[in-house]
Amino acid sequence: MPEKNTNHKQQPINGQPSGLKLPKKRLTNKVLLLVAGIAVVIIVDIFTSCVVWYNIQLSPVSNDISQLRKVTIPSGSTSSQIGKELEKQSIIRSALAFDTYVRLTCKNIVLQAGIYRLSPAEIEPQIIEHFEKGLVDQFSITFYPGATLTDNTNKPESRKLDVMTILKKAGYSDTEIKAALRKTYDGPLFAGKPATAELEGYICGETYNFNAGASVEEILNSVFKEFYAKIQENNLIKGFKDHGLNLYQGITLASIIQREITNPLDQSKPTLDQKQAAQVFYSRLKIGMKLGSDVTYQYITDKLGVPRDYNFDSPYNTRMYPDLTPGPISAPGLSALIATANPANTDFLYFLSDSKGVMYYAHTEAEHQSNIVNHCKEACDTP
Repeated sequence: MPEKNTNHKQQPINGQPSGLKLPKKRLTNKVLLLVAGIAVVIIVDIFTSCVVWYNIQLSPVSNDISQLRKVTIPSGSTSSQIGKELEKQSIIRSALAFDTYVRLTCKNIVLQAGIYRLSPAEIEPQIIEHFEKGLVDQFSITFYPGATLTDNTNKPESRKLDVMTILKKAGYSDTEIKAALRKTYDGPLFAGKPATAELEGYICGETYNFNAGASVEEILNSVFKEFYAKIQENNLIKGFKDHGLNLYQGITLASIIQREITNPLDQSKPTLDQKQAAQVFYSRLKIGMKLGSDVTYQYITDKLGVPRDYNFDSPYNTRMYPDLTPGPISAPGLSALIATANPANTDFLYFLSDSKGVMYYAHTEAEHQSNIVNHCKEACDTP
């Protein structure tokens, strides 16, 4: 018998050595699958990151709805150009995200040129809605009773209600605002006002609507017109005259009453406390007694940015000087103006409020000191 060859090689299958190439194919396939899997994970991760980034970029820049910025969009501007301007003014987070949103929602063909007042608290659909309205876009400004022209205290900007801050939040620059406030305005509203006096007290507390392109001067003229209309409607000039005051003096006294006693419920109707405070001040003026109002020295120290001190030497300090202050110390609300023209029929010479705002009145110094001891241990600012 032929001798069995125990050293022969395994016969190839399909011309390939059996047991050598198949494991390599399986290894290659596994590597390819692994690479493909990693690639899919990376692509999904990139896509997810893009979606997250896109949604974040479309979120509002701020939550302060009162803050507005003026934006001028020239004719022929593209969504990309508009987005860059909005990003430049920090109204939106990303010009790229804005442009992408506009194109995805097919809004780029309806964006109109014009002047707009936009808030960083708005989301993209709200901002785009402004551009769809075009030149008819409007905005509102609210001035507050009791507010001053400026606020030089250390309060956070978000808590300031002065005229300068309100106008800046509406998108106007310091230069525009100061120029408008320095101008001389004519009309019956300013009767009796010294030529050198500021506009303190004349920015009537109210909400006003304006076209987006309105200048600060146009805003102020609208405010003055509304203010004088209220004065006429309520026959305030005669009311002031009946108590020995001209219009400027009446506004001045009303501004002091406004700061002494707020009326958050209905600015068109004076409270009894406002009317009684007016009576107290009239009684003091009549006998030559100092008004002794703490809010007057607080006004001038706040205006100058110095610590409040009831010994601060200024004609605005009615603890030190008799008669009215040289001018208004705030914008009086309608209720304070009406109270000044129609004081209560009482004969008190003193009043104070406790920490809860409850008012206490007195005829004599002794009664007043008793009220301080009993009701005003913390709130009263006494020497």
